[in-house]
Amino acid sequence: VGVDSEPEVLELDDEVADVALLEAPAGSELASPMADLPTGAKFGSLVHAVLETADPQAVDLEGELREQIDRHSLWWPVDVSPADLAAGLLPMHDTPLGPLADGLTLRGIPLRDRLCELDFEFPLAGGDMRGTVPDVRLSDVGELLDRHLPAGDPLAPCIDRLTDATLGRQSLRGYLSGSLDAVLRIPGGFDDPGGRRYLVVDYKTNWLGEPDRPLTAGDYTAGRMAEAMLHSDYPLQALLYSVVLHRFLRWRQPGYRPQRHLGGILYLFIRGMCGADTPVSGGHPAGVFGWRPPAALVEELSDLLDGQEAVA
Repeated sequence: VGVDSEPEVLELDDEVADVALLEAPAGSELASPMADLPTGAKFGSLVHAVLETADPQAVDLEGELREQIDRHSLWWPVDVSPADLAAGLLPMHDTPLGPLADGLTLRGIPLRDRLCELDFEFPLAGGDMRGTVPDVRLSDVGELLDRHLPAGDPLAPCIDRLTDATLGRQSLRGYLSGSLDAVLRIPGGFDDPGGRRYLVVDYKTNWLGEPDRPLTAGDYTAGRMAEAMLHSDYPLQALLYSVVLHRFLRWRQPGYRPQRHLGGILYLFIRGMCGADTPVSGGHPAGVFGWRPPAALVEELSDLLDGQEAVA
């Protein structure tokens, strides 16, 4: 008999049920396995809770998912049967995770190589101190991005938003807290084939389809996911998550080197993940948005959030 804490009961507040996208759906008409499932914050919270505790390598994974759905539905009651939700979540575990994960699937990454719901809290530019650190603003973050992101980066348009007069002048002060959905440890450092690297995973249940037709994998192309990321300010979220991982590994990983160990971040739009048959375009599976910000950007952003002057 063990002692366990009560589950987190705050609804997600960063997932939009539907986003109006300009880029048209493209490619496969393969039906989404979650096309007929509900939307909304409570549904997203239920899905996150299930994915946090389910064992992806259970012999009967669908049964394992049903068991976890029954368990978490007490806290997140949603009008969906456990069998239907389990069937909808099963294909994501067999969807290749793209180049950043060397094509591995979630089913292929055991619990011992994942850290779920990594909580964090750290001060921004001195926390509640006054007058002892530089005045760090969101425009400083945008300027870092402008210096480090390569030409053609799909998330580069966020630079204009972070540096404009409306958002850019907002001061970064106080404390930042939250949690990472999961950190995955996978084989192979970038300059050390026998080592390990780490990926941040963020699950998204966002509906990216159109109201007048069924939801398909074609709704979750790389371009449409990038547009959704920009619409909801997920690039800034991804950067902050990368800083969290950087600081955690700096503390816990022997011989830590950002260029070797920081594997990037995977935003998994799970409604577009259709299993082994998920269509792939340009090496990127539908529903899987992978982004690896330069290690130097992550290091400099971490220093900036500590209140250090940015390197010009």
